[in-house]
Amino acid sequence: MEEKGGGKRKIRVLVGGVFDILHVGHIHFLSQAKALGDELIVIVAHDETVRRQKRREPVNSAEDRAELLRALKVVDEVYIGSPGGIDYELVKRINPDIVAVGPDQRFSCERLKDELKKHGINAEVIRIPYLYKRDRAKTSKIIQRIIETFCD
Repeated sequence: MEEKGGGKRKIRVLVGGVFDILHVGHIHFLSQAKALGDELIVIVAHDETVRRQKRREPVNSAEDRAELLRALKVVDEVYIGSPGGIDYELVKRINPDIVAVGPDQRFSCERLKDELKKHGINAEVIRIPYLYKRDRAKTSKIIQRIIETFCD
């Protein structure tokens, strides 16, 4: 992709997620997503979204989760999403070339691509495969192990 002045335009990859207790599964997902392009932008789920989707309180606030993600070398930018779900105006401003979907995210890639197009966003949608043991690299499983190990 060419930019004005003959320079090469950077490929922007966008991911979204809760990232409540940062774990190795998240690191693998973010690393694989970054490998798809030059810049990795993350939208962290709003606390209200976590409550609605996970039916539990987030362990860490959206602000804390965003700060942790900003500290990772692989992440270039972090935004906190809106409470209502996918904020297509924010996605449009980010202008991604690729939207990477996590292996356990309940999105149909085709449906998401169609929704993006309806909002004037022409991005490729790619599902990232599991690289790690799915029974261990899940926040819900980590919470369960903590309760079983440390609570009587």
